[in-house]
Amino acid sequence: MPALDAIDRKILSLLQTDSRMTMQDLADKVGLSVSPCHRRVKLLEERGVISRYIATVDQKSIGLHVSVFISIKLARQKEEDLNRFARAISKWDEVLECYLMTGNRDYLLRVVAADLSSYEAFLKNKLTRLDGIASIESSFALSQVKYSTALPV
Repeated sequence: MPALDAIDRKILSLLQTDSRMTMQDLADKVGLSVSPCHRRVKLLEERGVISRYIATVDQKSIGLHVSVFISIKLARQKEEDLNRFARAISKWDEVLECYLMTGNRDYLLRVVAADLSSYEAFLKNKLTRLDGIASIESSFALSQVKYSTALPV
């Protein structure tokens, strides 16, 4: 895969800021005409550098006021146990992010909920019903200091 040049990086930076900008605006900002700029964007998509275009929604504006970071320790770390856990949580809309970790915990999840009662229901009705979990540790976010979906390019 060829390395990204300065123009590719500028395209990525601009699209991460506003993926709805027109190809003409994008081309103007990176110093290309529309056709070469469009080719570069298509190539970045084909190579998987640009994986998708999305709308970012403010969680509080839709009533999801609670963010919880959950550390999970599995009873066993065999591949089938890890895969079973990953399959189960990938179906749950409340889980926004899940990472397989090194260290004392096996997984770190970011979960959103409307309130503490909603989180309690998620915990009791979903998470604690999974086989193979040795421990669950929840940490509640008090406020969000920084949030970004833009990767440094």
